[in-house]
Parts: sequence; C-alpha cells; structure tokens
Amino acid sequence: MIEKGQDAPKGNRIYFLDNLRTFMIFLGVLYHAGGVYESSGIWASFWLVDDPSTNNLAGILNLIIDIFVMPTMFFISGFFTPLSMKNKNGWAFLKARFKRLILPWIIAALTLIPLYKIIFLYSRNLPQESWITYFHWSNGIWSQNWLWFLPVLFLFDLMYLLFSRANINISRITLKKAVFAIFLIGFIYSFCMSILKFYGWTKTVFIDFQNERLLIYFMIFLLGSLCYKLKIFESDATSKKLYIVINCTAWIPINLYILVLINFFIRPGSFIFSEILDIILLWLGFHLSLLGLLYLMVTTFRYYLNKQGKILKALNENSYKVYIIHVIVIGCIALILLNTTFPSLLKYLTLAVSTWVLSNLIVYFYRRFINSKI
Repeated sequence: MIEKGQDAPKGNRIYFLDNLRTFMIFLGVLYHAGGVYESSGIWASFWLVDDPSTNNLAGILNLIIDIFVMPTMFFISGFFTPLSMKNKNGWAFLKARFKRLILPWIIAALTLIPLYKIIFLYSRNLPQESWITYFHWSNGIWSQNWLWFLPVLFLFDLMYLLFSRANINISRITLKKAVFAIFLIGFIYSFCMSILKFYGWTKTVFIDFQNERLLIYFMIFLLGSLCYKLKIFESDATSKKLYIVINCTAWIPINLYILVLINFFIRPGSFIFSEILDIILLWLGFHLSLLGLLYLMVTTFRYYLNKQGKILKALNENSYKVYIIHVIVIGCIALILLNTTFPSLLKYLTLAVSTWVLSNLIVYFYRRFINSKI
C-alpha cells in the first residue's frame, strides 16, 4: 500500500492495516477457492474450474466473505490515499497510481485473462476457441473477473483527487455522522437498485462494477480517508465496550441477510413476507453486517495485530501481487484436484491453503531473484 519513496507515518500504528490487508487477500483466496466447490451451481457457468464434488460450507462462507472483504480493501486503500498524495501534485499522484494499478492491470488482462479461459475450457473438456475471444473485452462471460478491483480503485483515487482540488474537506465530518450517512445512503441506494431491477454487473473494456455496490464501495473508501484525516488510529484504543457488543450481536444481521438472500435463490418469485419487505430486510441485514464486520476486522487487528515480524513483513510485501496472480494458481491446482477422490471439504481446504502458499512463493521468488535484478 505504501510505495517506495513514500512518506510513512511514524511508529507502528499502521502495521495492523498492512496485516489486515494481507488477511483480506487470504480471504479472497478462500472465496475464490470456494467458487470451485460451492453447491448452488451459481458459479458453474463462469468460474474457471467447476468441480462436481461440492459442499455447502464453501457457499455459506462465500456469502459471508462477500459482505466485507472488498469494503475492507477499499477502506484500507482510502486510508492510505491522502498519504499517497502527500508532497505530490495532481499529475505526480495520478502517474504513481497509474503505475501502481493500471499497468499491472493491463499486463494481467492481456495474459492472465486468456489463461483463465484456457483453464475454463480445458477443465470442461471443451475445445479451445479463436484467440481473439480470450480477452476480456470479447468473452462476454467473465470479462475482467477478479481484476475489476484495480480500475475501480484508480477511479476512486481520481475522484478523491478531484474532491481535494475542489476544496471539499471531508475532515469536517465527524466519524459517527459519516458512518450513519454511509448506512442510510447505502441502504437507500441498494434498495432502489433492487426495486428498479438494476442489479448485477456493468462490464466495459476498462471498468467492471457491481451496480448495487459501486457507491457503497466509494463511500467506504472515503471513510478510510476520513479516518486518516481525523487521525483516528493515532490515539490509544482503550474502551472495548462497543467492540464486545458488536462481537456479540453481529451474527443477527448476518443471519438475516443470508436467510433472505438464500430464499431469493432457492425460491425465486416466492417471498418470506412480501417482495418489498424482503428487499428491505435483505439490505438492512447487509449494511448492518458490512459496517459491523468492517469495524470488527479493523478493531481486532488494531488491538491484537499491530506488529510486524519478518514473516508478516514478507507476506505484506507479497500481498498485492498475490492478489493479481492467485486466481490462475487456483485454476492450476483445482485441475490437479479435479479427478481425485478426496472429499470435497478436503479439496476445498487443500486448494485454498496450497494456493495461498504457492502464490506467496511465486511472488517471493519473483521479488527476490527477478525484480531485484531489473
């Protein structure tokens, strides 16, 4: 998150955010590994490997992980964005972010997305197709897939730069008011998107985004930058009352969200109460879960993982590149596991852990023996 030559805050107070980012990327690996073995069949049409050996745990975990992993990533990115702008003019900031986000995206889109389709067809015993269909702008099924995060984050950086040049000072907003506004605006936004049937993904050559979540992600990004501006993490955290309360109650909105969402999946056109009330309960559960889990993740790492040893430092340095390559590593390992007789849960665990380890080894080898010589 902090690039070479960039000023870093003094002390160790940001270690927990680096560690949290690394953990979120591990959960991203777990999420994408779960797509191979989830039992609903929703992933089967587009995921790179569809193993007939499925289990219910992968799907349930994916529903929970999907609530908070990307918001947490945007929060951390938003926190470091004002720091990235420090001592830079607008052009220098955009140039640095372009190099950090868009150049890797271009390389990955032109290499890893074609590999994705090769694995996709091979795993299903389908013939390979014309080479022009292997790029994200022409496949029409998965488009950018997991790489969507990079252009969207660059867009958020650009919008933040425009806000700062327009003298829109978000630090005038208190943290409590910001959280309440995010909840209220996010809930209304998601509800309206559902009522208008404008859910799903918008896919273009440069940017892909989930219609009902794009504004939410941007607000969480701004929340991260607000926490930096207000120096929220510079004071010592003392009281744990709120932390304990949310730990004890977070399961309620999570279960509410999952219950209503699964009902939409397994009984399309049928409702627990009514269409409007079910949609209200769905997004109420989602937004309460999102903010609660985001708070728990940030606060847990702040309390207990605000440190960095050699292993954590290496994992943190690897994490960005691990995110970029991990899906292809998943595909290669999932192909090996495809025809084994292992139980589905064992395959799931093996795929997630081995992908995490192998991806880190690949990145470490690249950083240690290749990049250091360039």
